[in-house]
Amino acid sequence: MSTTGLPFDDIRDLVRTMPGPDGAAVHAARHREEDLTKPAGSLGRLEELAQWLAAWQGGVPHVERPLVAVFAGNHGVTAKGVSAYPPEVTAQMVANFAAGGAAINQICAAYDLGLKVYDLALEIPTDDFTEAAAMDEKTCAATMAFGMEVLMDKPDLLCIGEMGIGNTTVAAAVYAALFGGSGADWAGAGTGLSGEDMARKVAVIDQGLAFHKGHLSDPLEVLRRLGGREIAAMAGAILGARHQNVPVIVDGFVATSAAAVLHKMDPRALDHCLFGHVSAERGHMQALETLGKVPLLALGMRLGEGTGAALAAGIVKAAARCHRDMATFSQAAVTNRH
Repeated sequence: MSTTGLPFDDIRDLVRTMPGPDGAAVHAARHREEDLTKPAGSLGRLEELAQWLAAWQGGVPHVERPLVAVFAGNHGVTAKGVSAYPPEVTAQMVANFAAGGAAINQICAAYDLGLKVYDLALEIPTDDFTEAAAMDEKTCAATMAFGMEVLMDKPDLLCIGEMGIGNTTVAAAVYAALFGGSGADWAGAGTGLSGEDMARKVAVIDQGLAFHKGHLSDPLEVLRRLGGREIAAMAGAILGARHQNVPVIVDGFVATSAAAVLHKMDPRALDHCLFGHVSAERGHMQALETLGKVPLLALGMRLGEGTGAALAAGIVKAAARCHRDMATFSQAAVTNRH
């Protein structure tokens, strides 16, 4: 509990008290890996993924209850014309998710992943960050706490994604505030902007950075002033998963901005996270390099919805299955190397 009563104090306490990896589980995973019917190291990064699961699950790597959590939010800054689509598309896409008609539905079905979509007060957009803070501290902290509630379903692997018209503008502003640079350094095409529309997007980001100048040294202040509800919820989900021993797969450009807030608070905060893919959105590779993370996939995708994280989850499931169910040399009566 916070000592001052300020909402962000509880978040800071959670970051300060993050558990670390389970060293004994990693040692056991490495020992088993050496005895499986294959040359040492021959499964490459799949072996690393199995050990990563062991470290953060605290036992034998397994993926039996994977969950893709998609958070949807609307943004006041869309009134500035930063997106090719109107904000009502966010709610329409949430309905499409519910009806099973989106790309993420098909990927989850293909890999047998659970899917939950969270509507974060779509009827109440955040405030336009060029004129005010997007959220007050209480709203931002409460939304992070809401994101932590995805762990109530007790997943053993959590994939986070988002939906929100205008949120590549918001994410680019968050990156610029956290890591430096201007709108031009971080903004990409989003849902398909170019020319004058793209220039407007860059200008809006710069306006937001200028408006909040002097208040952006605290990552949580960056989140509430420039971020969105879906970004706050994803940050909360990542932090909650750490405390519940659940490894996380982060999706693309927008989802990574939520992770970046935690990284800025403590570089260890993302040790339990895998970054599913590098988005085609301009700035994502730069963000991953700044975080020191190597994405699993590079498929030229920029859809969001958790699609890249879900595809990566299929590979993680295979890594866990190989580690757990492959025969050892003695079991298969195969001669090991001398």
